[in-house]
Amino acid sequence: MSFVSILMALLMEQAQPLARGNPIHAAVRGWVRWAGYSFDAGKSHYAALAWAVAVLLPSVVVLSVHWALVLGVGWPAAVVWNILVLYTTLGFRQFSHHFTEIRHALESSDEDRARELLADWQQTNVSGLGRSEIVRQVIEYSVIAAHRHVFGVLAWFSVFSALGLGPAGAVLYRLSEFVPRYWVHKGEALVDPVSAALEDVAKRSWGAIDWLPARITAIGFAVVGSFEEAIENWRHSAQRGFMGNDGVILAATAGAVNIRLGPLMSEADARDFAAASDRGISSAPAVGQQPEVGHLRTVVGLVWRTVLMWMILLALLTLARLLA
Repeated sequence: MSFVSILMALLMEQAQPLARGNPIHAAVRGWVRWAGYSFDAGKSHYAALAWAVAVLLPSVVVLSVHWALVLGVGWPAAVVWNILVLYTTLGFRQFSHHFTEIRHALESSDEDRARELLADWQQTNVSGLGRSEIVRQVIEYSVIAAHRHVFGVLAWFSVFSALGLGPAGAVLYRLSEFVPRYWVHKGEALVDPVSAALEDVAKRSWGAIDWLPARITAIGFAVVGSFEEAIENWRHSAQRGFMGNDGVILAATAGAVNIRLGPLMSEADARDFAAASDRGISSAPAVGQQPEVGHLRTVVGLVWRTVLMWMILLALLTLARLLA
């Protein structure tokens, strides 16, 4: 059931992606805003309650509908429900248009347009970035977006589905990712800001929920890319303390395609690696290449190979379950 649900959701999302500002996402924003406004009293226990209302309650509702369909109508109806939920939570087209437009601008040597598109995507100032730095940031943002919109959703949906919990995992993951972004933004606003306690609970909860999917994604990139280099970069990242969830993914990506990404591949690291090589320390990982426009296509191939690996694995597990 998981394989069919994911396959159909991906095909639907490729054929007709949800438009920006669609009613579903607007309703989610309204719900999260209401939860923070109604339960945020500046204390940690109230912050935990607000997070539970914003994230756990919708997940329980989705799970309840799943069980009601299974018990009252049958598995076909539950599969349709899974597909609809995945369609709203899973997909490349929710962010890939940014990547595609920037890549086309860079391939046309229109760096000013690329900077404009990147600034619009990330809402940040990129006016001083050179061509290589633009490519590096595009790759980093795109890899993390692919993880959060696709692989992380796949991971928690698969785990929850295997436990008989339907698509609740997909909703839990996506809301956990959205809530800290939204509340941090509201915390910086002048009107109805949220408390520091609420921001902290949301960030810590997201870090815990994303811990396992981030490492699954990193392993997936290593398997379909250059495995030894990806694992070595991951290990070196841990030694230097860059062990945030995003850092793990970027370290694995950098090794998998042999490019410099994130704090692991800063200029300071490059000097350390060069010095280590001069001293004959063979365990120091390769610095990697400076990101170039051609690497954008390489990263796209890495991501799609990982998707294919996921689908093959799920198909095999589904077949084994049917034959058991």
